[in-house]
Amino acid sequence: GMTNAIEKAILAALDYETKVRDVYAEAVSKAEDETGKKVFKVLADEEQGHIDYLEDRLSVLRKTGKVEPGEVKTSIPTKQAIKAGVQKLKRTVGREVKGAEVDLLRKALAVEEETSAFYRRMVEELPSEGKTFFRGFVAIEEGHVAIVQAEIDSVTGMGFWFDFQEFDLEAG
Repeated sequence: GMTNAIEKAILAALDYETKVRDVYAEAVSKAEDETGKKVFKVLADEEQGHIDYLEDRLSVLRKTGKVEPGEVKTSIPTKQAIKAGVQKLKRTVGREVKGAEVDLLRKALAVEEETSAFYRRMVEELPSEGKTFFRGFVAIEEGHVAIVQAEIDSVTGMGFWFDFQEFDLEAG
């Protein structure tokens, strides 16, 4: 029945989030730039937080038959805040960024976009409890896609990593 559809969706979400987390974890170990490592680490931790949250909600669903959306926390700025932060960047001269780091970012972008599309689909297809449950993830994943894209633009365009934690996330 309905619970089953939501349970399936949560299990699928866990697959997506695990895949994304693994991409970031690998990137942390391969990135040579300190800011790059830090960016990947924040994103890996973020995905791990999603996994923990989804596992917790899944066990509640299996016990009670109800899906109770809690709060999905994020440390990633909104798409708008990221845009504003990028615009504030001084065009300082960065060092050469390795091609491998750009490849890692592109790989991350692909899995983030896939995950984002999955959440949007769940919001369209699921019954109302499922919609409500997954809606929070849509905005968060859009932020992830935006941050990875901003990193690619910064790294390829200016030669340095965009340290998004250095600007005020509340401003925007």
